Formats: sequence, structure tokens, C-alpha cells
Amino acid sequence: MIYFFCSCWLVFSLFTTSDLFAAEISSGGKTWKTIEELSPTDKAELDLRTETPRDAQIPYLPAEQYPFAPPYTAEEMAYREMEFPHVSRWSHLIADSFGTLTSGGYLNQGVTIGVNFYMGENNATEGGVLAQLRTAPGKDYERMLFYYTSPPESLGEQNLWILYRTDLKATTQLDYFAYAPSLRRVRRFPQPRRGERFPNSVQAFDDVVGRGAWEFSWKILGTDVLQETVRLPDTRPTLTLASAEGKFTDVSREQLKMMGDSYPFYTVDGGVECYVIEGTTRQDWLPNYSASKVIYWLDRHYFYPLRIEQYDTEGRLAVVEVRVAKQENPALKDKGYAALLSVYYDLSLDLLSYSLHDAHLVKEWSAEEKKVMFGPDFMRRQWLMYPLKTQALVRTPAEFYLRPLLYEGKFPHARTIELEPEGAARIRAQEEAGHLVFETPVTAGNKP
Repeated sequence: MIYFFCSCWLVFSLFTTSDLFAAEISSGGKTWKTIEELSPTDKAELDLRTETPRDAQIPYLPAEQYPFAPPYTAEEMAYREMEFPHVSRWSHLIADSFGTLTSGGYLNQGVTIGVNFYMGENNATEGGVLAQLRTAPGKDYERMLFYYTSPPESLGEQNLWILYRTDLKATTQLDYFAYAPSLRRVRRFPQPRRGERFPNSVQAFDDVVGRGAWEFSWKILGTDVLQETVRLPDTRPTLTLASAEGKFTDVSREQLKMMGDSYPFYTVDGGVECYVIEGTTRQDWLPNYSASKVIYWLDRHYFYPLRIEQYDTEGRLAVVEVRVAKQENPALKDKGYAALLSVYYDLSLDLLSYSLHDAHLVKEWSAEEKKVMFGPDFMRRQWLMYPLKTQALVRTPAEFYLRPLLYEGKFPHARTIELEPEGAARIRAQEEAGHLVFETPVTAGNKP
């Protein structure tokens, strides 16, 4: 989840793709629909207004009471999506395997034990997004402690993030503390810039802590049916996952379902119906932000984000995030889905990152644990109180996850996709081989 390695930056000339990924469209035909193409029945579930009544006390919130009811506006969908950030909105522990792979095949990986304390009550009516919204601006609502167990040279390093409710006046989002065994001291770091990436990683701070729906202006682009998100290569037929009790299970590519085994709304061919919404960055909330807009593919029933696209300040697709989810907290019902596996792809650098949340353990902390474990002083003790295990690291670069599909043909009026020649050649080679191919030369025969 957090990366502290040196970056390998690649600079290439850009060109606009043209029918490069036509083969990505499902063999069943066109899967996406614009608003104009939706049936009256589909439109009945949607409120296409971009301006709606506002809350009397908090003017940047919708007037309708959360979690809203159909028909949904794009803004309301964005608030519902906030229930599902990268780190789940309930108190829990995870073993997080993470890694980054460059286009040349250089692989860095690590493991942290993530210990999370969510301030809201852990139930479907008081926790989650409501707990954040009910927290006064400037007050903290979540604490995340990360304890490194791999690589060996990072053993015992720790990070503590304290997340705060923000508004236009209270702009501090988090306090960031780090402990290094070699120094035997805790250091407090300045708050990172919004959208700032970890070194040698595609993942940014906002990708972990989530974005506020009020920071964007939203509209509905249409609907789509996703057939896959994270893709395992043919060199890796199974993925080893762990339970909180320490039981390991091999899961095949075919068994790795986008919303887990218990999701009741798969299509006949295993797809997931999605709403597709676009959020344009509001400069009053996020001045000089790294992304001009974001596009979300949200599962149509729970609003879980299975695909997230970030666009640079020139409006070009910059980063793609795809997810595999799992029902990890059944007590929360539809709000109990968590990110099991996330893969991030930077188009300009042809850089890939992943994060796999293994051995998920829902945990209600005692009053003493809340008091002791989630402050900077606790890190000095170097206590790993819950040594969860994982075997989810990628063994070799050849077994790394595939680059996400780009779907060039979908919603072309809203999505501008540009690639470096070298990156486009490697994507072609990947799709033909079924696994990653490194440093593929560009020839006249494989230019678009």
C-alpha cells in the first residue's frame, strides 16, 4: 500500500490511439450505453439533474437524506461510492501485499500489517460515510497504522495516518507519523499534497484515503457491463489467499470474481452491470489538483467502484485503477464490501502497481486498545500484536498482473486516450502472449 523505493522514470513521445483496442470490446457486442441510448426503464432509476436542492446546514451536501433513494443523481452515486475507499470504513486488520513493476521488468514488493480504527460506530446506520459527515470539520474520524514485515530491511518500520474531516476552512486532511527502527524515533511529516504519489508507485495518497464527493462536479455518462477488472497472466494460474485464521487457499483465475462469490447480481455470463459517472475537479476545493477529472464504473446495486480512471490536467487518461472486491463484513450487508485486490496502471510511464488485502479481520477495539495503539508513542514499542500472514506476493515479474484494458471505444466523447509508442507495442505483445512482455521494440509493423 505504501511504497518507499526509487523511481525509474520513462519519457516517450505521445500519439493518439486509433482503434488500437477494438478487440477489447466483448465478443457479445457493445456493452456500454450513453444516456441517449438508455431505455425508459433504465432512465427511471436516474435523476439527470446536475443541480439539486442543498442541505440547510451543510450547503455542499444534497438535501436528500443519505443514503438516498432512486432515482439517483450522479452526485448521490458519488456519495454512495465513498463507502468503499481502498481501506475499508470499519475497524479491522489486514495483511497488505503490495508491489510495483516497471516497463523493463524491475519489481519492488513489500508487506505491511494494516491496523485500522474507524471512529464511527460499526453498524450500517451510524458508521461509514455518515460517521465522517457527522464528524466536525477539523476533528479526526479514522486512524491507520501500518507495520512493515517485508522486505527484511524494512522490518519494524511503521506509519501512522490520522484522518480529519475537512471543509473549505479546515483543510488539513491527515497527520502523518513514521517510525524507523534504525533511528529509534518517531518523525512527523508535513501533510502530503492531494494526489501526490508514493515514490516508485502509481498509487497516491488520495487513492488510499478516498476523495470527497463534494470536491467534484458530477454527471452521468451512461451504463456499462464489465466482464473483468484485474487480470491474472497465463503464467500465474492461481492466486494464494489467506484467511484471518491463517488458512491458505489457492484461487484460480476463473474463480476470482469481480464482486466475490456472494454477490447476487451477476449477469448470465458473469458480468457486472455498472453506472458510469464523471466527476470534474472543483478548483475551489482542489486547486492545482493533479487530476482534471475522474470517471467511475460503479456496480449498479451497491455503487462499489470496480474501475476508476484519472485524467491529467490536459484531459488525457493518466491512471487506471481496477479492483476485485469481496464481502468482508457481512454485518454491514451491502456496505460490507472491501477491496481485495487493486491494480493501478500509469499510461505515460507504463508503470504498474498492485495492492492485495489478505487475511481481513473485522476487529472491534477495546477502550484500552483505542487509547494505546493509535498514537505516535505506541510505534516506539515495536509491538506487532496481530502478526497476520500472507503468501500473495508476486514471485517473478513474468507473473505480475496484466495491464488493465483501456476500452478505447467506450464513451469516446468523454475519454481521451494517448499512449507512447513503446507502451502501445508492449500492450499488443501482452495481449498476444497472455502475460507481460518487457521492452518490446517499436517497428513499422506494430505502429497503429
